[in-house]
Amino acid sequence: MSRVTSKLQVTLPKAVAIAHGITAGSDVTFESAGSVIVLRPGTAPARTLSVDDRLALFDSATQRLQSGSSRGNLTSSAADPVARGWTRGDLYVRDSET
Repeated sequence: MSRVTSKLQVTLPKAVAIAHGITAGSDVTFESAGSVIVLRPGTAPARTLSVDDRLALFDSATQRLQSGSSRGNLTSSAADPVARGWTRGDLYVRDSET
């Protein structure tokens, strides 16, 4: 946990900085996201979708899940190797084929 100084500065934990490629002098942005604050590296693209666009994406995903056309549905034609035109074995290169 970090503590805010009297100058409203916060020290970023080294492991977090390394994991996200943040170094001394890097630009970062702070975004208010409801009851939390999001820190983004300057190279990360900011969210460009509006609330209405995000809700539309959420609604379409919900409809797909409710209609049973999700990837986890084993009864869909995508799970049938003949229907999709390839089998799992086709993804692997065999030693005898090289």
